[in-house]
This record gives sequence, structure tokens and C-alpha cells, in this order.
Amino acid sequence: MPQTIKKLAVLFADVCGSTALYDKLGDDLARKIVSRCINTMTSQIAPHQGTLIKTIGDEIMCVFPSAEAAFQAACAMQSAVETDTPIDGSAMHIRIGFNYGEVISEFNDVFGNTVNIAARVASITRAGQIMATKAVFDALPSNLQRQMRQILRAEFKGTQDQLEIYQIVFEEDALLSTRVGMPAFRKTPGNVDEMTLRHHDQSLKVNKERRSVILGRDDICDLIVQSDLASRQHIRIELRFGKFVIADQSTNGTYIRFSDGNVLHITREETILRGKGSISLGQAFDEHPTELVEFSIISAHVQH
Repeated sequence: MPQTIKKLAVLFADVCGSTALYDKLGDDLARKIVSRCINTMTSQIAPHQGTLIKTIGDEIMCVFPSAEAAFQAACAMQSAVETDTPIDGSAMHIRIGFNYGEVISEFNDVFGNTVNIAARVASITRAGQIMATKAVFDALPSNLQRQMRQILRAEFKGTQDQLEIYQIVFEEDALLSTRVGMPAFRKTPGNVDEMTLRHHDQSLKVNKERRSVILGRDDICDLIVQSDLASRQHIRIELRFGKFVIADQSTNGTYIRFSDGNVLHITREETILRGKGSISLGQAFDEHPTELVEFSIISAHVQH
């Protein structure tokens, strides 16, 4: 087959935690669970005009004719894996990274910088996430661009410039149309989850009406923290599948002190916030920071 150059979306999807699964459950059961997860992922390729290129261990590589097709397939893969019935109670999670651009196509495989960057994006993605490049963002219609959040600039070996990396927010409301008939997914409408954030005289809430906020020292942030150690857009907090997720996108990291006294330091990663506590942008608690953000979450049941 002659070598051709095409413009394609290249997507890598990886089963998370498979090594630990083999250690815990043994080869036979773990292989069965991982294979089922891979089959669930690959089942979403053809319906979105995609082609499976290869399976590498617990990772798949596939291509799509457009960034939009890859976007829809990625969301469908995450949705399918999330709602799959676990074998032996072992729920699986996947991470997905993709890129869009020119590739060299030869012998049913694809090569080139677009492929390399897609693989690297997948490698920095965490369980349950979908990450993509600015090339993907630029190629998408505006309604899908609104589901993307720029979270970091990454330097990859072999590229001269920093690359803007976006996370796709596939929120529960956006997925309802594809998950109709799955009662385990439906959330009881009487459940109310709301987080209050306070910093000096500033206060804001994260809830179903306002699902995502940015904190940092930039004037465009939803909550401004004037600290020399805070990045311009330091953290993002969002309500995702009924949980409040904090994502650090800073230089100095984020310190979280929960009400039980436990302290967590995150850098370029995510964690779930529960209950009450304090957040320090870029400064450890033993350094006695003055620019703390207090958070508190209420979970109440509304009677109808």
C-alpha cells in the first residue's frame, strides 16, 4: 500500500490500573476484565466513522476522519465504560487523549508528529478524563468547544513550543441523551449538592447552575486570590457527576487541608473535595499562608 498523507484525528485510550488488577485478582480474571473493557471501548469506534489501528496491551489506538467524530467517540467510550456492569465488582476506568492533524498513512498504520503528540497527551491524562490539543479545539464547532477547558500548557520532547492542552467536560446533563434507560445513572432529583467558597470578602457557590469556577490572581478569575505564589489561573473547581473536583493547573501546586486535619498537596492533578476545609494556592500550611480559601459542601435532601 503506497504511503499517503491524510488529515485525521488520532486517539489513544488506555485502561487504568490494570497492573494492580493483575496483582489483586490474578491473570485469568484480570485478563477477562481488561479484555471486556477494551471491547467496550472498541465498540464505539465504528459508530463514529473511526478505524481501529492497533491494540497495544491495555491501550487502543484509533483514527477518525474529523476532530468532531473523535470527540463524540471519546465521550461515548467513557460513557460506555462508566455504565458497564463490573465483573467481580471491579469497576474499570479509562483515560483518553487525542490530537488532530496530518499523518502519514501506510500499511494500515499511521505515523508522524500528530500521532506522537496524541500519545503524549494520553500519557498525562488521568483516569476518567479526556484530554485533547488546541488543534482539536480549533477544528470543532462552537457547541463542542464550549465543553472544553484549557487546563495547562505542556512541553513535549520533540516539539519546540508549549502545547495548550484541553480537558473535555462531558457533564451528566450532556450525556443524558445517550444514557436514557440506564436507571443506575439517574440521580435522584431531590439531592442538592452545593459548595460555598470564601476568600476575605469574596464568596461564590458551585452548584448545578454554576458547575465550574476558576481561582487565581488573574482579574478574569471567578474568585481572585492576590498572592505572589498563586498562578494567574491556579485551580479549577467543578461539579462533575455529583462530585466536587479540584484540578490544579499551577506552577507551585495547591495545598488542601480537610476538616480532619489531613493535608493534601496536588500539582497538575485532580482530587475530590468533601466536607469542609481550606485551600492554599502555592504555599504550604506550615508557612502560615494568609490568603486561604475556605470551602464547605452541603448535601441535603429536598422533600417534594
